[in-house]
Amino acid sequence: MSLPTRTISRTRPQLHASSPCKHLISQKRKATLLHRPQRPYTFTQLITLSDGSTYLSRTTSPAPVYRSTKDTRNHALWQPSNSSLKNVEQDEAGRLRAFRDKFGRGWDLDSAGEEKGEAGQQAELQEDSLMDLISGAA
Repeated sequence: MSLPTRTISRTRPQLHASSPCKHLISQKRKATLLHRPQRPYTFTQLITLSDGSTYLSRTTSPAPVYRSTKDTRNHALWQPSNSSLKNVEQDEAGRLRAFRDKFGRGWDLDSAGEEKGEAGQQAELQEDSLMDLISGAA
């Protein structure tokens, strides 16, 4: 059984008495390269609002001038007190008329209230009869 002990003693590294370090350490992996985040080039852009006011902004769009047609100055959600923006029936370039010609007036708010009178009564009657069936009342 002395054979395995001899092989172990032969494979152990022999340290010199003159070296102050007992273990030799070498680095196995290299330092990782840290990439900088990419920042796109930004252009100076003159933005013109619908009322004519302008301001400069830095943006990634290369267009030097941007003219907005819908913005905070002429939109009903941003200007709820402006009565000129509340006109629902304002037809821009005949789009509303073309929609009504194609699909009818069933989507209009005024006609929905009139249809609710007849259709609403029928729906209530149908709902009552369904509730009678569910509850088991005769």
